[in-house]
Amino acid sequence: MNGEPVARLRELCLALPEVVERASHGEPGFFVRGTKQFAAVDTYHHGAEHLAFWCPAPAGVQEALIGSDPERFFRPPYVGHRGWIGVRLEADGLPAPDWREIEEIVRTAYRQVAPKRLADQVV
Repeated sequence: MNGEPVARLRELCLALPEVVERASHGEPGFFVRGTKQFAAVDTYHHGAEHLAFWCPAPAGVQEALIGSDPERFFRPPYVGHRGWIGVRLEADGLPAPDWREIEEIVRTAYRQVAPKRLADQVV
């Protein structure tokens, strides 16, 4: 596994207010105030052929992203039914991710779960 995408994702997540990292299901997870998860790393979960992360998204965004780029975005197991989106960071034949887009996805996910006072600090 290439650690660079996880390190970049970690940097984006930890730059947000009151975020902590801790293991969740054996993978890095990112939590607001240590309790509300907004990003989960997926390192070839259950034999998947990709490195990805999962995060909550506003209503309708999951379908829109998957529809626009099904190679990059997917409905993750366990949490996909709640509107979470899977974002592939590495997979065979997949181009490098657009880190500006990833940053916006991470910030949007954070705003989905953060208390209003913290969410308002993230533009």
